[in-house]
Amino acid sequence: MRYKVELKNKNIINKMTLKEKALLLSGKGMWKTYDFEAYGIPAFFLSDGPHGMRTQEGQGDWLGINKSKAATCFPTAATIANSWDPELAEEVASALGEEAVSFGVDMILGPGMNIKRSPLCGRNFEYFSEDPYLAGELGAAYVKGIQSKGPAACPKHFAVNSQELRRMSNNSVVDERTLREIYTAAFETTVKKAAPKAIMSSYNQINGVYANENQDLLQKLLRDTFGFHGIVVSDWGASNDHTEGVRCGSNLEMPGNSGTTAKELVRAVQKGRLDEKILDKRIDEILTTMLPVHQLVEMGKKSFDAEEHHKLARKAAAQSIVLLKNQDNILPLSENKTVAVIGEFAEKARYQGAGSSLVNPTKVENIMDIIDGYSFKKVIYEPGYHRNQKTDHRLLECAKKAAAEADTVLLFVGLDEASESEGMDRVHMKMPQNQLELINAVTGMNTETVVIVSAGSVVEMPWIRKVKAVVHGYLGGQAGASAMLDVITGKTNPSGKLNETYPICYEDTPAYAYYPGKERNSEYREGLYVGYRYYDTVKKEVLFPFGYGLSYTDFTYSDLSVSEKGVSFCITNTGNFAGAEIAQLYIEKEAPEVFRPVHELKGFSKVFLKPGETGRIEIPFEERTFAYFNVQTGEWEIEEGNYKILIAKNSRECVLQENVYQKGTGAKNPYKVHLSEYETGHVEQVSDDSYEKLLGYKIPDGAWNGELEKNDAFCQLYYAKGTVGRIIYRILDKMMKKSEKKGEANLDILFFYNMPFRGLINTTHGIFTSGMVDGFVKIVNGHLLTGLGKMLWSAIARK
Repeated sequence: MRYKVELKNKNIINKMTLKEKALLLSGKGMWKTYDFEAYGIPAFFLSDGPHGMRTQEGQGDWLGINKSKAATCFPTAATIANSWDPELAEEVASALGEEAVSFGVDMILGPGMNIKRSPLCGRNFEYFSEDPYLAGELGAAYVKGIQSKGPAACPKHFAVNSQELRRMSNNSVVDERTLREIYTAAFETTVKKAAPKAIMSSYNQINGVYANENQDLLQKLLRDTFGFHGIVVSDWGASNDHTEGVRCGSNLEMPGNSGTTAKELVRAVQKGRLDEKILDKRIDEILTTMLPVHQLVEMGKKSFDAEEHHKLARKAAAQSIVLLKNQDNILPLSENKTVAVIGEFAEKARYQGAGSSLVNPTKVENIMDIIDGYSFKKVIYEPGYHRNQKTDHRLLECAKKAAAEADTVLLFVGLDEASESEGMDRVHMKMPQNQLELINAVTGMNTETVVIVSAGSVVEMPWIRKVKAVVHGYLGGQAGASAMLDVITGKTNPSGKLNETYPICYEDTPAYAYYPGKERNSEYREGLYVGYRYYDTVKKEVLFPFGYGLSYTDFTYSDLSVSEKGVSFCITNTGNFAGAEIAQLYIEKEAPEVFRPVHELKGFSKVFLKPGETGRIEIPFEERTFAYFNVQTGEWEIEEGNYKILIAKNSRECVLQENVYQKGTGAKNPYKVHLSEYETGHVEQVSDDSYEKLLGYKIPDGAWNGELEKNDAFCQLYYAKGTVGRIIYRILDKMMKKSEKKGEANLDILFFYNMPFRGLINTTHGIFTSGMVDGFVKIVNGHLLTGLGKMLWSAIARK
């Protein structure tokens, strides 16, 4: 049966040659697509920008190495997620859209939508939450904001892309229910509520098939089930088999490789392996989506108000700061005090992450540059530590002296740039040792200590009982310093609440035994029990629960009413400060037959109230408020019975409750056998037998089989049989260790360390061909002459 398709742009497509069609499905260089003036097809310009535009001039790269045009660096997604405020997220995204238009950018590569499976993921600062409901609501808001100004938004990375180690080759092994309820749910919400014009496919394999050539993912789930009508763009270098990708639903391979894979598409059509009508369909999707976008961008204003956007960045950071501890109400801090400001982060802010999202900001605030504007009686500054994690006893002694002379210590600590970055995962949850030594030294001199943490994720706090207050600013963007001082001095009442659970230590996390995936597989054995779904189900003690955050005022909840449509209740500000409260709706099934976490977030609302003011909150039920995904029916089903409606300040603090009876859809329990680990939530050590029963098939063999293949990463040259491969590995390893010693994240090295051999095609812009990669693999496997011959022949034949 031939592929049937109706084209909206057939007048253009019918005029194009096969070669031209093939070229349009790959990039031309790093950031643009091919243009064909004869057909009225312009080059479309794509750019990074999940929290600030990274529009590069000159030679481009996808790691944030080369400088980009100055743009506003807004707080990262992990920061803004703590605001629990879709309206704020949309406002920030709208500003991103304005800046994109000013730079002539047709598509913003963001927001990042992946779930925070583990605190160690090096890219967690780019992602919203451990919870798919919160991530979906904020993701939809970002897409609406960006696209309201003209450019296309491109949520990423679809899907199950929650680790950086060997991200280009690892196989995410995940059961279908977990895939639907946890790892693709936020994308589904975003597609249905905001209609993004593009989706970025991820690097990894999902159950043995690369995301960019996964028909179940891109066609059956994304297009047919979610109702997506835009284009699929590969992550940069994520295309494993471009021909298969086009067949299965991918539209655009990025970056360009000088037409190397376009030639493969042409050959596939000419030899009958690919129907040309599939190319026509993919091109039609690109033109239908991007031609109107480009027209809007061309018509848009070519400048933006940098000062107004800086003010917005400050507002967003302030509303996203989380007050974690405030013993004896030490905060807000009186300005008539002598304060010791200690920590290098106060002099040189840690305000954004590293990698492809790295922004060249229009300006950057540092605490020490602006603190004079806050009228403290006296300010003493000491750096206290070196950013590169080296201990300096002289700096410690100076910090102790400053602490002893002050009424209050403001101690600025957190994770440095080498600790969290794209391309690498953290190896532990600890803060740098020299900072831990500083905290112990300072608190020994002055117990009136406020710790301000700058980090894109959670950290262990063994010192928390020694300090009076803890404020987590996450990564606050270019205006994060003034936002932090506003909160510390009470000009802004903190209202942020955690988008993720704060475990006591890394060993307490549900994926501790499985993360990151070793060798070729990353096994998601914990299933549904991600974040609070695990901690709350098994009643694991945590440092701070999901949804937690303090305020300078108090709120009381009352008058809960539950109907078929949703819930309503009152919140009263009973304190002395005006402030915002975030109310959360959780659903708990009583005595469930089908296993599920003890409760799940199903709604939230943020309200601002003056002292003494009462507001009535309404949170509607949605289609899936009571539902679970049934792997036997392939549908969302509702189990009949009693449900608890929980109104809470955080996942552990329910303040109002009512029981309701919910009719079911009549579906039978999809699990025919007992899965004790999943029924109890104790997924710390899931057996092979239980995991296979959950999956419904044998666990794929992820072990290295002795011969390296083109999809193995350069870091696996450790196993190379050939001398050339071992030499390359030793060079890379030496460079990695040198970078770590300096306390830096060398993104070039990290990228190549985790890159599969096939990535040579894109990174060399097509100089390497597929055949040359095959030859290289032979060389590293010890077949030097055969490999050299293959490389030489392929270079000449350009195959």
